[in-house]
Amino acid sequence: MTSFLIFLAIIAAFVFWAISIYNRLINERNRVRNAFAQIDVQLTRRYDLIPNLVEAVKGYMKHERETLEAVINARNSAQQSLQAAKADPANAEAIKKLGASEGALGAALGRLFALSEAYPDLKANENMMQFQEELASTENKVAFSRQAFNDSVLSYNNTAENFPNNIIAGMFRFELASFLEIESDEKRDVPDVSFT
Repeated sequence: MTSFLIFLAIIAAFVFWAISIYNRLINERNRVRNAFAQIDVQLTRRYDLIPNLVEAVKGYMKHERETLEAVINARNSAQQSLQAAKADPANAEAIKKLGASEGALGAALGRLFALSEAYPDLKANENMMQFQEELASTENKVAFSRQAFNDSVLSYNNTAENFPNNIIAGMFRFELASFLEIESDEKRDVPDVSFT
């Protein structure tokens, strides 16, 4: 009888151990989703600013229609990627596509702002200056939100990959999440330094 009770105690301990690991994985995955919700808020704000920016620029940059269309197309693509990623923030492929489309949007906006330098009236326009300031502020918020998201992804992935958690994660098909990396040309450029 005592050996049977010991056996039941071992089984009960194993079940409680498995349940605690499962719950921890769920908590970590929910933290990833919550962190992504913060990114969603900031990116949506950014996407909402872009059509107004394009409208403010349109009157000055009549000959730059390709650039304006590229910004709108990049915005629409990024917005679609955001919707796909919002459905499951732990989906690595959706997060990678979002990062790529955000990089393309950043590049298109960079070209727009570079071209705006050639239009002194546009540079001095109050609306343009306000949109640039709001976009810069939003970019900073996106960066902070992305950092929090990536920290949550790291914690979730560590929890899912550590032994013995990886056994439970594998049994219940907890997929690893992907970091949100927004590639930009500026990040890769090496500044020229001269000491002459």
